[in-house]
Amino acid sequence: MKKQFIAVFILAASLGLPALSQTPVYLDETKPLEERVKDALSRMTLEEKVKMCHAQSKFSSPGVPRLGIPEIWMSDGPHGVREEIQWNSWNVASWTNDSCTAFPALTCLAATWNPDMSALYGKAIGEEARYREKDVLLGPGVNIYRTPLNGRNFEYMGEDPYLASVMVVPYIQGVQKNGVAACVKHYALNNQELWRGHINVELSDRALQEIYLPAFKAAVMQGHVWSIMGSYNKVRGQHACHNELLLQRILKKDWKFDGVVITDWGGAHDTREAALNGLDIEMGSYTNGLTSESAFTYDDYYLAKPYLKMLKEGSVPMSTIDDKASRILKLIFRTAMNSQKPWGSFTSEEHYSVARKVAEEGIVLLQNKALSKKEKALLPLDATKYNKILVVGENATRRLTEGGGSSVLKVKQEISTLDGLRAKLGDKIVYTQGYESGRAMYDHVDVVPPSVTDSLRAEAIKQAADADLVIYVGGLNKNHLQDCEAGDRLSYELPFGQNDLIKGLLHVNRKMVMVLLSGNAVEMPWVKDVPSIIQGWYLGSETGNAIANILTGEVNPSGKLPFSFPVKLADNGAHAFGEISYPGDSINQEYKEDILVGYRWHDTKKIPALFPFGHGLSYTTFAYDKATLSSKQMPAEGSLAISLKVKNNGTLGGKEVVQLYVGDEKCSVVRPLKELKKFAKVALNPGEEKLITFTLTPDDLKFYDEASVNGK
Repeated sequence: MKKQFIAVFILAASLGLPALSQTPVYLDETKPLEERVKDALSRMTLEEKVKMCHAQSKFSSPGVPRLGIPEIWMSDGPHGVREEIQWNSWNVASWTNDSCTAFPALTCLAATWNPDMSALYGKAIGEEARYREKDVLLGPGVNIYRTPLNGRNFEYMGEDPYLASVMVVPYIQGVQKNGVAACVKHYALNNQELWRGHINVELSDRALQEIYLPAFKAAVMQGHVWSIMGSYNKVRGQHACHNELLLQRILKKDWKFDGVVITDWGGAHDTREAALNGLDIEMGSYTNGLTSESAFTYDDYYLAKPYLKMLKEGSVPMSTIDDKASRILKLIFRTAMNSQKPWGSFTSEEHYSVARKVAEEGIVLLQNKALSKKEKALLPLDATKYNKILVVGENATRRLTEGGGSSVLKVKQEISTLDGLRAKLGDKIVYTQGYESGRAMYDHVDVVPPSVTDSLRAEAIKQAADADLVIYVGGLNKNHLQDCEAGDRLSYELPFGQNDLIKGLLHVNRKMVMVLLSGNAVEMPWVKDVPSIIQGWYLGSETGNAIANILTGEVNPSGKLPFSFPVKLADNGAHAFGEISYPGDSINQEYKEDILVGYRWHDTKKIPALFPFGHGLSYTTFAYDKATLSSKQMPAEGSLAISLKVKNNGTLGGKEVVQLYVGDEKCSVVRPLKELKKFAKVALNPGEEKLITFTLTPDDLKFYDEASVNGK
């Protein structure tokens, strides 16, 4: 290392540049971080500072080679580390050593309602990112689930700001223990993919503060996240990636964020706004990078030559570049130049175990009814009762890690639902496809001829007629206009003719277990006729093993829904006010449901959900004792304790999520009927009882009073 320092010192002297001292402070990791940053900044030229503020390839930004300060390498992947792509192209690099572990989608993680699972997840994916020598992992996502049509909901943590806040913090901490920066996204209000690059969101300050920002705030103030990604959309007329309100006033001033703001790829639109309004690193603007490919190169980015020119002319303050460069240096010292970070690991048995555990705890048993009073519910499966179990559905064999946009993964191992069931139940399992959706496409739909659809449906119905049990594995997938980036769903119903297929199957065989794999709620016109329904999400590498363990009862389901399933789309708050509320008029959009998002809308407006937020059944039964309060009133200072006993009254061990909601019967503003404020996941053996105590503080009961804040 010393030889490298001497070489750099000689090079600097020969070029007439600012030289290193004999003992550079910025290289001494025993020195305070701020002192190291200040020292490095003092040695940099203006050109070097500006260069750090924009991309040099698809997924990297420059360091300062003269000073031995390395570049920053980023990777997509809230659910796994994306395969390598070419320097200046979106084409894959075709490496042979970049096949990752696929972890369950973040909807599944949220459905565990278990912060311990989030910590395991963050640690494992952080180890994979570290092994691949990534400095920034572009995730997790915490945008609020506002409409079930949003193509990117599967990457987020549901409709409730408190649940998302609790779950995001351990993920961040787990990732960053590896010397890899989490990059929480998409800040903020990126709640649809349609027109995402320009749609202007208008909403109340109260909705912003109570619903859409709390998870980001928790990521910053509790998780101490090192980077944040801006979103594509506009907020109150200004693009989110250089939005004065979001970045300068709230993120950096109010929350004291000391990390780096990174654009979503192509999210910058104006040099002056980017300079003044808190953007630090610009990625992906308009170009593949090389002049031979485009007349617009990396040096032409908004925060490149145009920014340098403004700085030299004095049209933007020099303090802006010092702030940006300081933040970027801090990120580099925390990641690329952190000699104390662990080595990481990749596609290990430990990581597969984490993926399976998260999947098992996130799977939600929506419904489990007996066909008659004389029969038991179909789940858990008693394999001895069946000779032929027919598995129907493309999702039983489809690789659901493919497609979806930037979350696409190249996986080393992905156990399909069919393979998992065959490993557990052997030759009892027979498979027929039932429907077809076409190839996983990012920007257009692969049309399947009606003759293929009709033929597959007819064959499935024929085989179901003499099966002892049907396991239907369907839902959505990662195709364009499904659960996929850059487009929203066009319909709330199941695609690819699945409703007709399900009705046909039920007509010949009522013994059906349905496994829905999706990141979004779907319409269920057949719900009363299907005895057992499981919501399975996108479960990653261990999909088949996790589903088989749940269906057979080896693992008792304990997941709870992180968002509501409306009966019909019009029952969702975002869709109750016409197109201006969703999807907007192509230019502007108004969040007219205000704070009444998800269950807050269903409860307050007395519009029952088909399956409500927080719903999830078990193979055992739990009994709740009456809750007791430490005081009849909340003290002005201090806290209120709420205690209750929970007992497993069944014959199987299981986990229950105890959920505490609060309501305000008399208030100066509209408040939801109830709001989640605390929860706890508890494991109980048969007959076991445990005491659960929640602590509420005055902060848990507060609301955002716009009249008071605005001085009215």
